[in-house]
Amino acid sequence: MRCEAGITTRLALVVVIVDTYGDLKARNRGRIERGAKRVRAVFAGEVVADTTRPLLVWEVPYFPTYYLPREDVRTDLFVPTGRTRRSRQRGVGTVSHLRVGDKEAVDAVTEYPDSEVEILRDHVRLAWSAMDTWFEEDEEVYTHPRDPYVRVDVLASSRHVRVVVDGVTVAETRSPRLLFETNLPVRYYLPKIDVRLDLLEPSDTITHCPYKGQAEYWSVRVNGKLVEDLVWTYRAPLRESEPIAGYVAFPQERAEVYVDGVLDRG
Repeated sequence: MRCEAGITTRLALVVVIVDTYGDLKARNRGRIERGAKRVRAVFAGEVVADTTRPLLVWEVPYFPTYYLPREDVRTDLFVPTGRTRRSRQRGVGTVSHLRVGDKEAVDAVTEYPDSEVEILRDHVRLAWSAMDTWFEEDEEVYTHPRDPYVRVDVLASSRHVRVVVDGVTVAETRSPRLLFETNLPVRYYLPKIDVRLDLLEPSDTITHCPYKGQAEYWSVRVNGKLVEDLVWTYRAPLRESEPIAGYVAFPQERAEVYVDGVLDRG
């Protein structure tokens, strides 16, 4: 729970005020806020944007994207395409490539110079995945900007957690670490000593999370069947998730996870 002073401060920055207690989609529809972090985007070895005045724009309900003041972006690297893209909320956007030397990020730049949302008119959207690296202050951030309304808590627990795959118990512990992340199911991270490591096969899959860092995966082979990328771990998680370092998780959506004897369906 945030204190009243914190809520007052946050609302002062909200461009579109919505019902805090509505569902997630309604809550974030049209939300735009001023950010306070220094944000940098790097492409082809060049810092192509560097600002301390970013906007957080919720184009989708689940996480924001950055819009950066035009004067803090290397607009000399823009290559206009003459094409546009339309947004119901933001209007008609002009599309450009971003070119550094012989490298080009195709359609990576969108601007809304005539948007009905006035604050967006002098801002630039750089496609997140088109950039090589993004930084918030001096820390690299992955996948998308961190949502200021998302919290991650990792708690030690003595609950009995048992994981079953195709009728086989592949993990069982009474010392899990429970990860609570806003708007997501509880994840149960188990110590490796309590996992049937003989059933795990390494995978080449790697994913990133802006709150936890880089995840590595294993597949599970039971009853002659291979269940691909079922298990993940964070060897060196980001600061707020450090307690899960080296622990492994099985998603309730793909395995049977029993907590104190009750099946958790996520």
